[in-house]
Amino acid sequence: MAKSAQAFRTISEAAEAVGAPQHVLRFWETKFPFVAPVKRAGGRRFYRPQDVVILKAIRRLLHDEGLTIKGVQRFYKEQGLAALAAYGEPGTAFTLDATGGAAPSSTAFAPVSVGGSTSDRLRAVLANIEAARSRLDAVLAG
Repeated sequence: MAKSAQAFRTISEAAEAVGAPQHVLRFWETKFPFVAPVKRAGGRRFYRPQDVVILKAIRRLLHDEGLTIKGVQRFYKEQGLAALAAYGEPGTAFTLDATGGAAPSSTAFAPVSVGGSTSDRLRAVLANIEAARSRLDAVLAG
């Protein structure tokens, strides 16, 4: 039975999906701070679907597009994670989610407006945190 598209992946499953060896994924974690799989007890890594998309993007930029590690770091710094994620899954709109990774826009946080009072912005941030907690509770309960 195949895993759901939203299931977490082990490092071996992620490496196979990305097309890079496991040790390379671990190395990329040291070079790209936005690559941060969930680590369970004992240090075992689990990759979210958005982590796999980011890893695919890094592989494509490094191997197919010819960028260096510094080039990918600069690309991320200048264009952001959503633009980087687009290289992993072309044609899919991505935004940032609670984990700091890229996610399909249907699971994204509501945007926090730049205007308005500080208390309005803080309320919006609190609403985003509460929504993330609800999603986490649902995952842990299921």
